[in-house]
Amino acid sequence: MEGQDLSTELLAHDERYRELHRMHQERERLLHQFTEKGHLTEEEDFEEKRLKKEKLALKDQMEAILRHYRETAPA
Repeated sequence: MEGQDLSTELLAHDERYRELHRMHQERERLLHQFTEKGHLTEEEDFEEKRLKKEKLALKDQMEAILRHYRETAPA
């Protein structure tokens, strides 16, 4: 199973992957609000950078789960 198919399968059956995905989507939603705002205060700029780092860390964790499933799946 590859790419999108595996991701869809994990969303349906892997609780940890589903939770990481939910958290990743939430960070994406919050970042979109900052993008729409335009000019950010210093505090908002800091928060935006923090959210971007969190989002990337969540994506890395999701990718690690995908990689694990790819490596352990029967050929």
